[in-house]
Amino acid sequence: MNAPRILVTGGSGLVGEALVFRLLVDKTFTVIAAVRGATRLHGLCAVEFFDLAQPRILPRMSAVQVVVHSAARVHVMNDACVDPLAEFRRINVEGTLRLARRAAESGVKRFIFISSIKVNGESTLPGKPFKADDCPNPLDPYGVSKYEAEEGLKQLSRETGMEVVIIRPPLIYGPGVKANFLTMLNWLSKGIPLPLGAIRNQRSLVAVANLVSLIVRCLDHPAAANQTFLVSDGEDVSTSQLLRRLAKALGKPALLLALPDSLLMLAASVLGKRAVAQRLCGSLQVDIGKNLELLGWTPPVKMETALRQTADLYLEKKTK
Repeated sequence: MNAPRILVTGGSGLVGEALVFRLLVDKTFTVIAAVRGATRLHGLCAVEFFDLAQPRILPRMSAVQVVVHSAARVHVMNDACVDPLAEFRRINVEGTLRLARRAAESGVKRFIFISSIKVNGESTLPGKPFKADDCPNPLDPYGVSKYEAEEGLKQLSRETGMEVVIIRPPLIYGPGVKANFLTMLNWLSKGIPLPLGAIRNQRSLVAVANLVSLIVRCLDHPAAANQTFLVSDGEDVSTSQLLRRLAKALGKPALLLALPDSLLMLAASVLGKRAVAQRLCGSLQVDIGKNLELLGWTPPVKMETALRQTADLYLEKKTK
C-alpha cells in the first residue's frame, strides 16, 4: 500500500521545513514541499514552486490526501504597505482559498490551516487564557486576514465535504527562528542591558517541534476533523523569565534592569512604540486542554530543551 501523500506549503519557512523533515524521518507519508525559492529540501522530497501572490501558480495535487498550509504573509511590526489589510487579504485570504478550492477539486480529504492566536485577540486577563472555541476578536490586519481565511475555509468545507483543521499558534520559536525572537537573541548575545527585568506578565509560546507534533497528530486523527485547536508548550513565562532562560541557554549573563511596566509603557508611547511595549508587558495565555481531550496530545518537548536547541543553532551560525 502506498504511503499517503502530504502537501506542505511554506516548505522553506520555519514551520513548513521542520514539518517536512519530521515527516521524512517518520517515513509514514510521501511528502511534497511547496516553496517560493531556495530550500534545503531539494533532493530530499518532491518540491513544487508555489507563490500565494501568483494566482496561476498552484502546486499539483494529484493523489494528495492532506494539505498543510503554512505559507502566508506574516505579521510584521512596521508594515510599509499603504493598505496592510488589503495586502494581507490578497495573500492570506484570497491565496489560501484559491489553494483550498483546488485541493477540494482534486479530492484532498483534509486541509490543515496554520492560522494565528491573533484571531482570538491581542491579550488576555490574568488566569483567563484564550480557548479554542472562544468568540474570535482579531484586532490588527494580520489577525483579521487569518480570521477571514478561517471562515472561508469553513464555508468551503460545508460546500465540498473537505475536512478543515485550524491550528492557532502564539509566538513560534525554535532553531533558525527569525523576526522578534531573533532580535532578542541578538540583544542577549551582545550583552545589551535591557529595561525588562521587572515584567510579571504571562505569555504562552510554542516551540516549532511542539507545533509540528500537533500538526502530525492532526494529519489523520478522526477527532481533528473540522476542529480548531490552540497550541503552546504548556508552560507560560513572563518576558523577564524568558530573557533569563534564553541568556542562560546562550551562556551569557542577563543584564536586565528592573523598570516598572508603567514607565516602560510611557516611554514606548512617547517613542511611538506602544504596540511593541504591549507585547513585552502584556499577557497572552492559551488553554490547550482541548488537544488532550480530543486528540490525546500534550507537548512532547519541554520549553527548556527547545530554548537550548534554539540557542545552540544560533551560536553555531555565529561561529561560521
